[in-house]
Amino acid sequence: MKVNIKLFVVAAFAITTVSSFGQELEVNLQLRPRFEYRNGYKELMKDDLYPTSLVSQRSRMNFFYKQDKLKANISFQNVRIWGDVATTSASDKNGIALFESWLSYDFNESWTTKIGRQVLSYDNQRILGGIDWAQQGQSHDALLVSNKKNNYQLDLGAALNNTTETLYEVAYSTNYKNLQFAWFNQKFTNSSISFLAMNTGYQFENVVENKFQVAYLQTVGVYGKLNASNFFADAGLYLQTGEVALPNDKEAISAYYGALNLGYKFTESFKAEVGFEYLSGKDQDDSDAKFKAFTPLFGTNHGFNGFMDYFYVGNHKNSVGLQDIYAKLTFDKNKWQVALIPHLFSSAASVYSPITLEKQDNYLGTEIDLTASYKADKNFLISGGVSKMFASNTMETLKGGDNTNNNNWAWIMVSFSPQLFTYKK
Repeated sequence: MKVNIKLFVVAAFAITTVSSFGQELEVNLQLRPRFEYRNGYKELMKDDLYPTSLVSQRSRMNFFYKQDKLKANISFQNVRIWGDVATTSASDKNGIALFESWLSYDFNESWTTKIGRQVLSYDNQRILGGIDWAQQGQSHDALLVSNKKNNYQLDLGAALNNTTETLYEVAYSTNYKNLQFAWFNQKFTNSSISFLAMNTGYQFENVVENKFQVAYLQTVGVYGKLNASNFFADAGLYLQTGEVALPNDKEAISAYYGALNLGYKFTESFKAEVGFEYLSGKDQDDSDAKFKAFTPLFGTNHGFNGFMDYFYVGNHKNSVGLQDIYAKLTFDKNKWQVALIPHLFSSAASVYSPITLEKQDNYLGTEIDLTASYKADKNFLISGGVSKMFASNTMETLKGGDNTNNNNWAWIMVSFSPQLFTYKK
């Protein structure tokens, strides 16, 4: 009840404000429960453990306000697992979180600034994305300045993080300590190209020297798209250099990423794609202290390298990298969309057996994803999928578990996203 009262007060205040200034208000809702059956999700199923089933749910309410050159957005959400509190609980485990809270101002037709908690999402979301699959999503406390004119856009962003309000420096490890980035995009008739340069600072405490230090990691790269008649393609190339923060020190990094995706639309309903991704890694027998594994820092990684999330979804960091050869067949007609996506995974660097110390085959396994969605109306979407992992002995070495088990995953999700209220004056 307390939650409902709070939301009501915010909504009433916003409506009153709009009435006073005679502008615009939109209130949107999203309810998104998702069932999952996990039997080898993220890692191979262990012999002495059992599969699990769960339901997670996102409940999000968004208030968008506009007044002349000013815009503001506040988004509240609750993320829960069904049953994480008792049916008679007087309080919620996660409570209400602030997903977005930003204010923007248009200086003129070209220049805009946005400040506050916001989603940073660019290109195909491989490096910076909203991670919408995760019920909590991803947003940053940041300042953003944008310049848009004709067919180009330049975004300059910065962030500075602290755990709490203090009078002196204290250690910070919740996220990056500071962030600066520049993103430039130029659109052409049938194509576009983007450039990204990002500097991320991670703080650590140097106990030996008794001081706080920051390791700065730079990610730079280019991403391009082409859409010519029925043929479409996209490609990306990124490098990482600088330093990685360690518990009491920092170490140099040199890593890289490359990807190419080619597609053809055979009919209005059917299209096919093939692609390849390479994320550099480090050989397990490499004694060099330098880091060589590429990390897609804030990307929507669930959308890449298989939906079973074996790679780069909170895992596989500073490891042997990845090679992913994949295809995608999509059928889209009326209110239905069906997709079949097989992946062939291999490590980018060498893996060795911890028992025999012999070099293992780079092949990690094959994953097959099948998804389907039905859009009942503009506000109501039902989607689901099944996935199967055929893992190798090398995958077992990396992930543990048993590659001979029936490792699979299934899910079904309902998304209801209506616009509750619109006011204009």
